Amino acid sequence: MKTKLNKKKSLILLTALGVVYGDIGTSPLYALKECFYGEHATPLSTENMLGVLSLIFWSLILIISLKYLVLIMRADNQGEGGILALMQLVLPDEKSKKKAKHALVLVLGLFGAALLYGDGALTPAISVLSAVEGLEIVTPGLETYVVPITIVILVGLFAIQRFGTAGVGKLFGPVMLVWFSTLALLGIIQIAKYPAILMALNPYHAIHFLLVNGHTSLFVLGAVFLVVTGGEALYADMGHFGISPIRKAWFIVVLPGLLLNYFGQGALLLHHPEFLKNPFYYLAPKWALIPLILLAMMATIIASQAIISGAFSLTFQAVQLNYIPRLRIVHTSREELGQVYLPKINTFLLIATILVVLIFQSSSNLSVAYGIAITVTMVITDILAFFAMRSIWKWSLGLALPLTLFFMAVDASFLTANALKIVEGGWFPLLIAFFVFGCFRIWRNGQIMLRRKLSKYQLKIKEFLAKFDKEDFQKVPGIAIYMTTNLSEVPIALQYNLKHNKVIHEKTVALEIRFMNHPVVASSERITIQDLGEGVFTVLVKYGYYEEVDMKDILQWCEEHKLFTIEEQKSFFLARQTLLNEYGNLFKKMEDAVYIFLRSNSLDPTRYFKIPTSDVFEVGMQIKI
Repeated sequence: MKTKLNKKKSLILLTALGVVYGDIGTSPLYALKECFYGEHATPLSTENMLGVLSLIFWSLILIISLKYLVLIMRADNQGEGGILALMQLVLPDEKSKKKAKHALVLVLGLFGAALLYGDGALTPAISVLSAVEGLEIVTPGLETYVVPITIVILVGLFAIQRFGTAGVGKLFGPVMLVWFSTLALLGIIQIAKYPAILMALNPYHAIHFLLVNGHTSLFVLGAVFLVVTGGEALYADMGHFGISPIRKAWFIVVLPGLLLNYFGQGALLLHHPEFLKNPFYYLAPKWALIPLILLAMMATIIASQAIISGAFSLTFQAVQLNYIPRLRIVHTSREELGQVYLPKINTFLLIATILVVLIFQSSSNLSVAYGIAITVTMVITDILAFFAMRSIWKWSLGLALPLTLFFMAVDASFLTANALKIVEGGWFPLLIAFFVFGCFRIWRNGQIMLRRKLSKYQLKIKEFLAKFDKEDFQKVPGIAIYMTTNLSEVPIALQYNLKHNKVIHEKTVALEIRFMNHPVVASSERITIQDLGEGVFTVLVKYGYYEEVDMKDILQWCEEHKLFTIEEQKSFFLARQTLLNEYGNLFKKMEDAVYIFLRSNSLDPTRYFKIPTSDVFEVGMQIKI
C-alpha cells in the first residue's frame, strides 16, 4: 500500500514537472544571451558577468522560491491558485461598507487576469522560436525555415490541448526530467573549467553591478527578468497538482538545473566570447548539438503548456463567476477539478501566438515585448497578497507592510526596466490585456445593467403568492422548472406563461444555480429546498467556481430530497432576452453593441447546464438598453 502511495506521489510530481515548469525551465535558451547581446546589452566582462549571474540567482531565490513558493502559494482558495482565486479570496462582499476596497480589488484582479492572456500569446512564441533557432548553428542556410517550422510546431501544440492537462502532463513529465538533467550536466562541465564563476552567488556582485551601471542597468534588468517568467503560471496551476509536488519539483529538480546552466553559460562566455550569439547551444559538443536541439524543441512545446493550461483554468473561473460570457468547457478529468479545455480560448491563443511569430520573427526581437505583462501582474499580486495577509491570515501591519513593500520594490524595479521596452514591442501583450479587460468590464457592467432593467418586471414571490388564485388558471399535470437568478423574485418566464397561456403546473419549481466565491461547495450545503405553498417550491443549488454543472445531478438531488422523482414529467422554462441598442451617446451605443455581441456568442443555458433539449420551453422578450 505504501509503495503504491509513493508511486502515485512520484507520478504527480513528474506530471507537475511537465505542466508547471515548462515556461521557466526553457528560459536558459535566451535569457542570459539577451543580457549581453543586442542594442541595449551590457559589455561582456568578468565583472559584468558576475553581476548579471548574481542578479539571476537572487531573482530566482527572492521571486520564485520565497515570494511565490513560500508566501503567495499560502493564499490558496480551497487549494486553487491564480490571480482570480486570490482576488475572490480577498474580495469584500459587494453589499458591504467596503465599497472602495471592493472596486479596487475587482479592477486589480480582473486586469491582472487579463494580462496573463497577453503573456499566453508570447510564451509559446518565444519558447519555440528560441529552440528552433538552434538550427542556424547546425546549418546557417536553415535560417529562412525557422519561422515556418515554429508555426507548424505551435499548430501541433494547440491541436493536442483537447486531450487534457493530465494526459499531456504524463507525456511531458519524463521529457522535462531529461531536460533539467541535461541543463545541469551541461552547466557542471563548464563550471568545472572555471569554478570562480560561483563567486556570483555573493549578492555584492549584483548590488555593485546596479550601482556602477546606474540607469543603463535597467535595460539589463529587463533581460534578467526573463529568468523568472512563469511564476504566475506556476501559481495558476497550483490547483491541478497541489502545493507540495510543485514545491518539491522546484527545489529538487528545477532550481538546481537552472542555476547550474546559467552559471555554466557564464563560464563559457568568459572563455569564448565569440559564442555570444547563442551560448546555450555552444555548451554542448558538436556531436550532441542536433539531439540537444530536438530536446529543446520538445521542452519549449512543454513550456507553452504551463501558460495555456493556466489560461484555461483562469477562463473557467471567470465564466463561472460571471466575468465573461459562458463558453463551451470540456472537463478532461473526472478525478481532478479544474482540468479543462476551452476550444474558443485555444483558438484565440493560437491565432495570437502565430501573429506574434510573424510580427517579431526572432526570439531576440520578441524578448523586447516579453515581460511587461508579467511584471504588472506580479505587482498586482503583491497588492492582493497584502490584503490576504491582513484579512485572511490576520498578520499585523508591522509584518505585512514591510514584507509587501520589499517584494513590491523588487517587482517595481523589473516593471520599470520592462516599461522601457513598451514602444519596441511591449505594446503587443498590453494591447491583448486591455482588449480582454475591456471584455471583462463591458460584460460585467452589461450584466448589472440588464439586472436593473429586468427588475422593473420582477415581482416579489411572497407578495405574488399572497394574491395568487389557482382558479384563474388551468391546472395541467407535470412539473414546471423555471430557471432564475433570484429566488426572491417571480421568474419572468413564469409571469409570461401565466399571462399568455393561463396555465399552472401541479408543481412549480423556481430553480437558481448560484456560483460561490470558493472552488468547491460541501455536499451538506449543496441544495436548499423551500415549500412556499400552493404547489410552489424554490430550489437553490450552490456550486464552487471549479465545479461542473450537470442538470442530471440536480434532478437526482431533488429526488433524494423527495421533491419529485426522476421519472415524473418535467418541463424547463427559460427566459430569453433580445436586447435592442437604442439609448445613449455614441460611446455608450458602442459599448452596448459589444455587450450584445458578447451575449449573442454566449453558450445558451440549455447546453451550459446540460438540460435535456426536448424538455426546454423558451419565453422570449425584448429589452431596450
